[in-house]
Amino acid sequence: MGDPAGISPEIAAKLVASRDIHAGAQLVLFGDHRIFTEGARVAGVTADVDVISHGESIPDDSIRPIFVDLRNLSLEQVTPATATLAGGLFATENFRQALLLADAGRADAVFFTPFNKKAMRLAYDGYDDEIRFVRDVLKTSGAASEFNVLGNLWNARVTSHIPLSQVASAISETAILRALTLADRCMRAAGFARPRIAVAGLNPHAGDGGNFGREEIDVIEPAVQQAIAQGLAAEGPFPSDTVFLRAKNGYFDAVLTMYHDQGQIAMKLMGFDRGVTLIGGFPFPICTPAHGTAYEIAGRGIANLGASREALSLAIRMGAEVRAKRAAEGKAA
Repeated sequence: MGDPAGISPEIAAKLVASRDIHAGAQLVLFGDHRIFTEGARVAGVTADVDVISHGESIPDDSIRPIFVDLRNLSLEQVTPATATLAGGLFATENFRQALLLADAGRADAVFFTPFNKKAMRLAYDGYDDEIRFVRDVLKTSGAASEFNVLGNLWNARVTSHIPLSQVASAISETAILRALTLADRCMRAAGFARPRIAVAGLNPHAGDGGNFGREEIDVIEPAVQQAIAQGLAAEGPFPSDTVFLRAKNGYFDAVLTMYHDQGQIAMKLMGFDRGVTLIGGFPFPICTPAHGTAYEIAGRGIANLGASREALSLAIRMGAEVRAKRAAEGKAA
């Protein structure tokens, strides 16, 4: 369960109540059952779960979703539509417990309802984004990235949560090749046989042959050529104002952009209510809807389930691949 002051509690309850969404998967929820029950009331749904206390063994044969009640937030501590320390502590602890369960091999994927970054920063010193938090919890420093997913179209990026003034200096052949390699690996795990990845330029008109900047000539194109030499189906750089039209029309499965909003704007315009954020690069997929906590409609029971449905479905699909891989490795051993 994510931020308690927005739409996260009702989304969690709606997902649990929609058994068709999680058919074939065993859901384990972390949070406070009082907050979950209130979310179900707001949503107007009946969300049946088997409640266990933190520290109890999680059963493998439950026919209903399992709710691990951390008892970490009362209704009186929630200030609707407001980012608070209490809300941040609630969300970070729920996320931590889910990550640890997956890291221990007891879960195949992690899904979370929307966080509020202000609340998360209040609760966790130095919180930049979910990737930083996951690395801290799992004690790892490997390559990881956020991906935006809209149906069969993916958006990867070279840089993410940094000031725009720092983007050009942060782009390198190594960084681009690493992003392409990670995108290829994550997309294959999601079912793409050989993902076709278009690479966006940084400058207007992809630099216009060097008239508007040389990053395309000196950095981006050499990185694309290295990726091709390694067997990746990469192509570019393309002008960023037209590359998503090519991808939308089916010529590519993904677009690698150079910075955060270069891809986010296009993806959210095409499908804000269906967009998914995937955190890739860790041993298991981590998924969430691409939208935020929607404080402006909190408590009204009208939150759209579309993006959360897509995010949980992707987590289940990719989690099945993780489970199969673990089983295969176990037989090999």
